[in-house]
Amino acid sequence: MKQLVQRANNKDVEIIEVAEPSCGRGQIIVASEVSLISPGTERAARSFAEASLLSKVRNRPDLVKRVSTMLLQDGLSHTFRKVSQRMSLPEALGYCVSGTVMEVSPETSTAFATGDRVACSGAGYAVHAEMVAVPKNLSVKIPDSLSFEEAVFAPMGAIATHGLRQAGIGLGESVAVIGLGLVGLLSVGLALAAGCRVLGIDLHPQRLEAAKKMGAHLVASRENAKRAAVDLSGDEGVDAVLICADSQSNDPLQLAAAIARSRGTVVVVGAVDINVGRDQLYHKELNLKISRSLGPGRYDSNYEEDGNDYPYEYVRWTENRNMATFLDLAASGKIDVKQLITHRYKLAQASEAYEMINRRSLDCLGVLLNYNAETRRDNYKVGQKVEFGSSVHQHQGKLIVGLLGAGGFAQSTLIPAIQKTECVELKTVVSGGGMSARRAAERFNFSVMSTKENEIWSDDAINAVIIATRHNLHFNQVIDALECGKHVFVEKPLCLNAEQLAEIETAYSRAKTPLGGKPILMVGYNRRFAPLITKLKCCLDQTSEPLHIHYKVNAGFVSRDHWTQDLSEGGGRIVGEVCHFVDLLNFLTDSRPTQVFACGIDNVQRYSNDNIVANVLFENGSVGLITYLACGDTAAGKESLEVHGNGMSAFLNDYVSLQVWQDGSPKKYVQKGVLKKGHAEEMRSFFNSILNNEKAPIAFENIIMSSLTTFAIQESLLKKKMINL
Repeated sequence: MKQLVQRANNKDVEIIEVAEPSCGRGQIIVASEVSLISPGTERAARSFAEASLLSKVRNRPDLVKRVSTMLLQDGLSHTFRKVSQRMSLPEALGYCVSGTVMEVSPETSTAFATGDRVACSGAGYAVHAEMVAVPKNLSVKIPDSLSFEEAVFAPMGAIATHGLRQAGIGLGESVAVIGLGLVGLLSVGLALAAGCRVLGIDLHPQRLEAAKKMGAHLVASRENAKRAAVDLSGDEGVDAVLICADSQSNDPLQLAAAIARSRGTVVVVGAVDINVGRDQLYHKELNLKISRSLGPGRYDSNYEEDGNDYPYEYVRWTENRNMATFLDLAASGKIDVKQLITHRYKLAQASEAYEMINRRSLDCLGVLLNYNAETRRDNYKVGQKVEFGSSVHQHQGKLIVGLLGAGGFAQSTLIPAIQKTECVELKTVVSGGGMSARRAAERFNFSVMSTKENEIWSDDAINAVIIATRHNLHFNQVIDALECGKHVFVEKPLCLNAEQLAEIETAYSRAKTPLGGKPILMVGYNRRFAPLITKLKCCLDQTSEPLHIHYKVNAGFVSRDHWTQDLSEGGGRIVGEVCHFVDLLNFLTDSRPTQVFACGIDNVQRYSNDNIVANVLFENGSVGLITYLACGDTAAGKESLEVHGNGMSAFLNDYVSLQVWQDGSPKKYVQKGVLKKGHAEEMRSFFNSILNNEKAPIAFENIIMSSLTTFAIQESLLKKKMINL
C-alpha cells in the first residue's frame, strides 16, 4: 500500500510503498477514504526538516542527552553514522483519518464490525496511508448523515471540544477565541452551539473573515481585541478565553489576561509561551488551565493502546467520547465543517498539497487527501508482502534469516551485529507496523517486508529466525519457529512464566530441521559473550574453589506505565532483564542453581519491584548476588561485577575495564573503542554453530535453568521466602 512520509533530512514529503498493517490486539483495520492535513502541525514537520542540524538540536533538547551518552559509549564516528541514518529514515505523517472497517480484532468485536464507517485519530495510527491500524479507543463510528469528509474533522473537533470543557462555559456566557486556525474556528463553532456569545481574535483578516462565516458575534484584530471584548461583554470582561494560537511569544496569554473578567477562565489549547507575570493573573484571580489534546486518555497507553476505558461515572468525557460528541453536533447541523474545507487533493498529489500549505498558509484550513478506498477494500488481504530490492540478493549458499520485530533495539544493535557475520543473508523483515518494516528494509536491504508472520513460517528458504518483538509475543513465536523446523534466536526473555516454559521444552523435544537435525534455540544473553567476560572466564577456569560473585546493575528508573512494567506484556523488569544476569552467574560458576532468595525495598510511589537483591546458591557451593536498582543515578555507571575465589579477585567496570588480582599480581584489561557487551559475538556464535553444524552456544538445559531461576526470584520476592529449584 501507499503511505505519505517525511524524512528529517529532506523538506519534501514522499509517497512510499509499505506493507499493509496487521490487526493488532484491540485494533481495527480501516481502509482510508479521507485524511486531514493539519496545516500547523505538518508545516512544523517541514520546517524541522529544513532546519540545520544545530537548529534541530536546539528544537529537540530531549535528544541531546541521548546523543551525548551515545558519544561517550560509541565514539564520534559511530554516533554520527547512527544519527545520520536515523534522520534519513521515513516518518509517518498525519493523525486524522476517516474510512471503512475492514478487519476487527477479537477485543474490538463488540464495538465495531467490518463495514462500519469510522473516524480515527492518533499520531502513528491515523496516518496518511491507504490502510491504517487504529486502537478502538481512538476510533468512533460516523453518524449516517455525515460524509467521510465531514467526519475526518473529528480529532480536531475533539481538541476544540476538550478546550471548551476545560473552560466550563455555560449558556449565555461570553467566550473569546485567540488564534483562528482550524482548532480556533472549530472552537468558535462549538461555543456558538453551546449558546455562548463569541469573539474571534486573530492577526490576519482572512482568518477573521472565516470566523464571521462560522457565526462569531464579533471578530477583531490584535489591536482592537480589548475594545471588542468590552463590546461583547460590557466592562466586566469575557467569561472565558480559549488560546488556540501557535506562538513562541507570551503575548496571547497577556491578551487573554487583559480581556478576561475577574475570576474568569483562560484555557491554553495551542502552543504558546505561558511565562506571564503573577500580577496579571493575581489581581483578577484568573483560573488558568492547560488543555491536553483530545481529552482524558491522551498519552495514557493503558487507555489508547490497551483499550481500557475510564469508568463513565468518574470520567464522563474521554477523548473517544469527545470525538463522538463532535460528530453528533456536526450530524445535527449545529456545527458546519464543510465550510472549513479549503482544498482537496488525491494522495498522489500530496507533495503539491504540502507545497501549497507552505506558500499560502493563511488560505489553508481543511486540506483533505482522498484515497482510492474502493480498490483497497476490494483487494483487502492482497499486498501484505512487499518485495524490496530483491534483485540484489544472492541467497545460494548462505544462511537465510527472517526477522520478527523491527523496533529500535533490533535496528540499532541486532541487525548491525547480524551483518558482521559472513555467509548470512537478511531476507524478510516482519513488523506489526508497515512503517517500521519499511524502515528496516530500506536501511538494511531486506528482500521482503511484511506485516504477517506467515511470510517467515511458510518460506522454506529461511533457515533462521531472529525474534525481537515485545516480550509477550516471544512464547508463541518461538513455538511456531520450532514447529517449522527453523533455528531460533530470541531476545530475552524466552517467555513470561513457567507454564509457557514447559510448552517450549515440549516443542523443542519434538522439533526437527528439514534435514532431520535438532534446531538451535538461543536466547539473547549477550553478556556472556562480551570480550572482557571471555577474559574473566579464562581466569576463573583456573580456580577450583566455589566463587562469590556480586553483579550490581544500576538500571535506572522506568515508569510504571512503560510496557516493560506490564506483567502481561513485558513481564516486569525481573523477567525481562534480570534474566541476563542470572545467565551470566550460571556461565561464570559453571554450575546449576539450587536455591534462590530475593528481597527488595517497598514499591514506594513510583517503583515496580525493580529495586531488589537476589541471592542465588549453586550446586558447587558458589554464591551469587544480584543487586538490581531503579533508584540510583545512572551517571554513576550501569553495571559492575566482583568475583572472588581461590585467592583470586576480579573487578569489571561497565564493560570498559577488567582488573584481575591473582597471587598478588594485578592485570588490567581495557576495552578500547566501541563499548562491547557481546551482541556481535553472540550473533557470530549463533550463526557459526548453525553453519558449522556445531553444538549450540548456550546449552538448551542452561537456557531453561536461567528462566526457571528468574521465575524463582520473582516468586521469592512475592512470597518472601527461599525457593528451592
